[in-house]
Amino acid sequence: MADLDGLRMHYLIDGDGPLLVLLHGWPQTGHCWRPIIPALAEHFTVVAPDLRGYGRTDKPATGYDKRTMAADIHALARSLGHSTLMLAGHDRGARVAHRYALDHPDEVERLVVMDIIPTREMWRRFDMQTGVAAGTWHWTFHLQPDLPELLAGQNVRAYLGYFFENWTVQRSRLEVEEYVRAFEQPGALRAGFDDYRASFPYDAEHDDADWEAGRRLEMPVLALWGAAGLARRVPVLDVWRDYALDVRGAEIPDCGHFLAEEQPDAVLAHMTDFLLPRD
Repeated sequence: MADLDGLRMHYLIDGDGPLLVLLHGWPQTGHCWRPIIPALAEHFTVVAPDLRGYGRTDKPATGYDKRTMAADIHALARSLGHSTLMLAGHDRGARVAHRYALDHPDEVERLVVMDIIPTREMWRRFDMQTGVAAGTWHWTFHLQPDLPELLAGQNVRAYLGYFFENWTVQRSRLEVEEYVRAFEQPGALRAGFDDYRASFPYDAEHDDADWEAGRRLEMPVLALWGAAGLARRVPVLDVWRDYALDVRGAEIPDCGHFLAEEQPDAVLAHMTDFLLPRD
């Protein structure tokens, strides 16, 4: 546990070397990275926190905009004695990682984003023609005040199970019970929905301001997505190349949304090739 100016943040840590921070998405915790942490720890100090509001980390009533959540991770890195790092994020965690890279560009050496396009593009493409709206209907549902907690709270297992069932190809590889347990804790559902509620207008305003100011990511970016994942409906690399100067990426075959658990070997191969210096 780290105490970050009053926020108690839980994290997993392993290995030694340059700092690599892994940021999970919804509805998961830092536990989702366990299949790939040991191999990455052979080369890096690997840190996998539970984001603000998730898992064993505190669940305050505010601070779910990505700028604040990125500031949490910045404080965690500094508390561990690191001023630079590499970042990998999945789903909501990739949105935190993107914001971190925009707010602290000189401190992020490399960035990996998994199964997302930028939040700004999600709102721009939220229509039925692209299939984005149909595939990510939960974005607007989770924006609503109180209602998601009321309905999902009646049966957390069934609600989360819907996503684990419909967003995966290799469902048996997910540790669903771990995530159900985490989201059955007091405040956990509300905090996860608050993460989405911050997407509009707060995250959208921050992203629009960066776009209009001409800010683009200058560090190398690796985009990975599942062949049956949420991002498959859009030209992932083309989209990211509007937001970053150096983008490469790949589709992971036989994989849904939860890349690190569904296809850990493929994810590791792409990440190590991208993150490790070549001779």
